[in-house]
This record gives sequence, C-alpha cells and structure tokens, in this order.
Amino acid sequence: MTLKTNFLSATALSITACLLVACDNSSTLPESDTTVDSAVIETIATEAETSAQSEQSATAQQSATPTNNSEPTVQRAKEFLEQAEEERVEFGKYAAQTYWVNANFITPDTIALAARVSEEGARLSTRHANQAKRFNGLKLPTDMRRKMDGLLRGSNFPAPDDSNSAKNLAEIMVRMESTYGAGTFPIDVANAEIIEILDVDPDGEKGPLEKDGTLDQEVRNGRIHLGQASDIIAKSDNPDLLQEIWEGWRTVSVTPTDDPSKDGEFDGPSMLEDYPKMVKIINSGSKELGFKDAGDLWRSGYDMDAEAFSEEADRLWGQVQPLYNELHCHVRAKLSEKYGEEIVPLDEPIRADLLGNMWGQSWGNIYDDVAPEGTAQGVDVTKLLKDNEYDALKMVQTAEQFFSSLGFEPLPQTFWERSLITRPQDRNVVCHASAWNIDSKDDIRIKMCTKVNGEDFVTVHHELGHNYYQRAYKDQSAFFHDGANDGFHEAIGDMIALSITPKYLVEIGLLDEADLPGDDADLALLMRQAMDKVAFLPFGLMVDQWRWKVFDGTYSPSEYNDGWWELREKYQGLKAPSDRPSNAFDPGAKYHIPGNTPYMRYFLSHILQFQFHKTACDQAGFEGPLHRCSIYGNKEVGENFNAMLEMGASKPWPDALEAFTGTREMDGSAILEYFEPVMTYLQEENKDRSCGW
Repeated sequence: MTLKTNFLSATALSITACLLVACDNSSTLPESDTTVDSAVIETIATEAETSAQSEQSATAQQSATPTNNSEPTVQRAKEFLEQAEEERVEFGKYAAQTYWVNANFITPDTIALAARVSEEGARLSTRHANQAKRFNGLKLPTDMRRKMDGLLRGSNFPAPDDSNSAKNLAEIMVRMESTYGAGTFPIDVANAEIIEILDVDPDGEKGPLEKDGTLDQEVRNGRIHLGQASDIIAKSDNPDLLQEIWEGWRTVSVTPTDDPSKDGEFDGPSMLEDYPKMVKIINSGSKELGFKDAGDLWRSGYDMDAEAFSEEADRLWGQVQPLYNELHCHVRAKLSEKYGEEIVPLDEPIRADLLGNMWGQSWGNIYDDVAPEGTAQGVDVTKLLKDNEYDALKMVQTAEQFFSSLGFEPLPQTFWERSLITRPQDRNVVCHASAWNIDSKDDIRIKMCTKVNGEDFVTVHHELGHNYYQRAYKDQSAFFHDGANDGFHEAIGDMIALSITPKYLVEIGLLDEADLPGDDADLALLMRQAMDKVAFLPFGLMVDQWRWKVFDGTYSPSEYNDGWWELREKYQGLKAPSDRPSNAFDPGAKYHIPGNTPYMRYFLSHILQFQFHKTACDQAGFEGPLHRCSIYGNKEVGENFNAMLEMGASKPWPDALEAFTGTREMDGSAILEYFEPVMTYLQEENKDRSCGW
C-alpha cells in the first residue's frame, strides 16, 4: 500500500497525501494492490516534490528569507524555519488536491496540472535546502537542528537550483507515473482461458458488466490493464499464458507514450528513455546538497550514517534470510512437481511468472500448490466476506471498527464522502491502494479499487493505519508530519492486520464460533501468511538496492535490466520466464519505480510490524503462541500505541521505537517466533532436498 503526503525530505514530511503503499499484491505491500499494485499505486504525487509553494509567492516573501550576506544566528534560523513551514503548509493542501484529481482522473490536462505543481514543489524544496545550508555550522537547539537537517536533505528527488531542471524533472516524473497508471497491452480476446478469468458479473445483476462468454464489455479495444493482467497471473496455471501476460505488462515501460495504439493520450518518450534523464537530474540535485548521489541522500534519512544504514538493512536481512531460504526451497519443489523439471528445475531460480503475483513479491495466490498435507484447513476469508454479503464499503467500515476498539476516534465524515473505495468504470485512475492526508489535519482519505476478498480486507486495515498515524501527529510541526522512519508508517496498519485471527473473525460476526479452527489448523494459516509476508522480504530489500546502484553508477542505463535480474536472482532466487530483450526495462513494471516511491520502507515495515505485534501482545498480557494473539478491543494497548504515533518524526526513530517497545533496535526475531511452526515444518520437508540456487 502506500502513503501520500507531500514529502519535504527524508525526515521532514510536508503535508499532503500519503502514498505509503504497502502494498503490491501483498496486502500491505506496495502493490497489494492486487496486482496489488493493481492499477497500482500510483497516486501521482511525485515524491520528488515534497511540498512547495509557488515561486510567485516565494518571490513575494523573499525579503523574509535569509540572504547570503546576513550573518547566521539562532534568531535568523528560527525566522527562516517559521517562514519555510508557513510556505509548506500554504502550498501543501493545493498540491495534494491537484495530485488527488490527477490520480483519480488521468487526462492530459490533469497530467499538465500535476507536472506544474511538481515543478513548483521541486523549486521550493531546492530553495529551502540551499538556504538551510547557511546554518550548517551554527549550534541550534535539538528541535531546530532536526528541522534544518530535514530541509537540507530536501526531497528524495531534488532538482538542481537552475532555471530548467525542476520543470524537466516534474514533467518526467508525472509522465512516467501516468504512463504506468494508464498502461495497457493487447491480448487475444477470443482466448477461452482469458475469457473464463476476465468475464465477470460483479453484482449478479443486469448491468454494464455481465458474464456473457465474451470480453466485449470488460476489455476495451482488445487491451487489458494491470488489474486484469494480475487476475490472470493469480488464477492461471498455464505456463505459456502466464509468460505471455507477464511479458505483455512489461511492454508498457518501453512503449513510447505517443504510440498510436494508446490513442494519443500522452505525448513523450518511454519510461526506459525517461529514467536515465531523471537519475541525472536528481543526482545533480543531491550533489548540490552535499551528498554523493541520490542513494546517499535517501540512506541519510534514517538518523544514522548512510553506510551504517546499509549495514543495518543487511543485519536485519541476515536475521530472517534462513526462513526465506527454507520457504523458497519448498515452493520450488512443489512447483516442480506441478509443472515438471523442464519448467521448474530443482537447482535453478524459480520462474517469476509462476508465483501468482505480477512481480513475484508475494506468493499467496499459489498457496494451494504448496499447502501442507494432512492439516486442518484454515479460514477462507474471501468466502466469509461474500457469504456475509460484505461489499467494499463494509470492509472499510470494519477496519475502522478495529481502530475504534483500541480507543481511536472515528474517521471524519469527509473520509467517507471523499475517498475513492471502488474502481470507476468510466475513466482511468491510479488503482494502487494509497492513503492520503490532504490538509495535514483531518481531511484524510484512501484511494483504492477495493475487491471483496481476503487480501483487500487486510489492505484496508493497512491503509487506515496510515490515516490514523497521519491524524495522530497532526499537532506536530509540519516538518514532523511523517513516521519516525518510513518503515514505521507502513508497519502500523500491518501490525493491526496481524490481529485478524480466527478468534477476531468470530468476535466481529464473520465466522461462527462452531467453525473456529482448532490448533491443528495453525500450520495452514501460518503457511498462507508466510507465502506473502516471508516471501516479500527479499523483494522489499532489493528494489532500493537496485536504485542505489543506479544512482551511484554501478549500473549504467544499458545495464539497468541486467542489474535488476542480477539482484532478483541474488536475493529472491527468481528469474525471468525467458531471455529478456536488450531494450527491456522490467523495473518500470513495478509502480514504485516510475512512481518514484522509495521501497526500503516496506522491508523495514515487515520487520517492525512483527516487533510491534509482539510488544502489543506482551502489553496485553497474552499467553500463548504469538500468531494466535489479537489485540482487538484492548484500549490500554491502543493508548500506548497512540503515544508513539503522536510523536511523528519529531524524534529520532530509536526514541519512538523505545517509547512503545522498550528497545532502541529494530529486531527481526519476532518474525521467527511468529512463524516458528512453519520453520519447523519446512526444515522437515526440505531435509532430503538440495536447496539454494
């Protein structure tokens, strides 16, 4: 999922829409988007920007900003910070509204408006960063220094301070994100297997979409979008069709945006052509701010040295890697049994198109192929939702009820009036699930093409977690309107989702107590979770590993795609279903690359959500296996949790972590405790197999 708000810097967030996106086909992931990322996140707020104020207004206020020949003093620093915050707040709401309209109505006009706002935002961020440099050697109070350092880092996508770079950067970023959001590719509309999957009647009543044995209504002009492509990837077990659809989606990133087949909606180069131009601009902007490159700037936003953060990420991966390796070994063996060793060799990486997810980041859709034999069945949440006549709105209301049970105030009426909860049928929208904070106060919203299934049931809890976090820190300075680190924001809703246990489903009336699965069903339930949560971990790590190598020049533009697959094989043990063409740009098939959303947050969130969950369960006095704990209804835990949320980014993340967990170190051991029965099972299953790749 994702969180949208105006990013002022790695630490200091402005106040806009929060596109934190969890989620990718994982419910909480970055494209959980069902595609998860289903039409995928993509909320057009180019993080490049952060929040900014128009240059016209900035000029009018120029007399209030420090000049190069004025001696830096604490008082001048204070006045500068007050002025900068006022500018951000003033511009933030306008920018958020513009991005919201663009994400919900993708047209040439809204793209142009978003690009203009992005340009203004980039200019403001660059101006503030350059002005902040004057105070580098000045001793400031801790709070002021934290704000100043956030300004100095600028946005995650800074433009150089010249007349053209901000405009060029904004145009590139908006164009790439819009291309992704509106991306389609051709299919054979007469293919019986595709018809079986895509021919739908969502409401069972006469209407624009009916199951009629054709795709006349579902597929426009013979082309499918990401959500439909993801449905095929999730449901088909035909390797040839899976490869065709997998490769088809990856043509979007290399197709010129003025291609006639796209009806002339957009004008401009392909993502493959745009991306190196963007890298050059933001690297130049980062160097102006004193960083080696954009990757160095990103890593510096974690309250530690950039290289120390790289080491911290590697340490956390080392804690959880043994569990992933066991899961990979078992899944490969089961897929080899299904498809044969010619398609799934037992000593090679797994084909990425066979895992039920467009990006191979979460594997829950192929759970039935790898499910433990002889165990009691778990709970089919999708079936429960449909049997209880849930619709998308009721799913969101149920997620709100969970937070209310912890003592949080209800969502404002404007949330229900202004959110986009289901996919419109009459226009292109960015479907990737995302949470927005429009005014830095109470105008919080979600944007999500919700489907009635278990995955999206978890996703709505995740997205509301962003909204409740946004509202909790609204009284902080606008500089601190963000999570303690970006992984915190992603982890909040996911922690809540870990409490969606069978017992919780009984409490809310979705499951009859007589149907409550016994302890012998734990393995099945945990294995299903592991196929999403554990499978995601290396993907969450490698996406930004790739970008860091792009930013520092390790991968040149001609090596972008080969580098992508080098890391996917190294960390995930996955490979493309066929040799990729020399002009491929497969990173662009994942929203967060053209959408310019840093991804390390998702890896960190997967560590933190389990650490938070264990802490909450300990505070609740729960006794028993960690995976059976639900904190639903525990207001004491909610009060303790909210105390951390209210801090926002006002303190270094170890301080916020300590406030709730009592420790200052992120720790992956809670994941191992949670999935201990799975680890025991996998080690037994794999004892006579040759693992690794």
